[in-house]
Amino acid sequence: MALRFIGVDPDTPQDGSPTVWVDEEDDSIVIQGWRIADEATLEEIRSTGPIPDHETVLRLPRRMVPFLREVCGD
Repeated sequence: MALRFIGVDPDTPQDGSPTVWVDEEDDSIVIQGWRIADEATLEEIRSTGPIPDHETVLRLPRRMVPFLREVCGD
């Protein structure tokens, strides 16, 4: 796997999260974000479909959108 660092949340402390990378081999987006633990939020998400055991849901601040646009070439 060849990950290319795109960016880290500019408002994050030194340890760095959320973060965005792109996998140069398969062109997928790799995201580190805040785990959603609030059961009400998870229940609302599950109302549109289950969260498979091999997946998770992350929260990113809106200020991370420029990094996602960069990955998508916008």
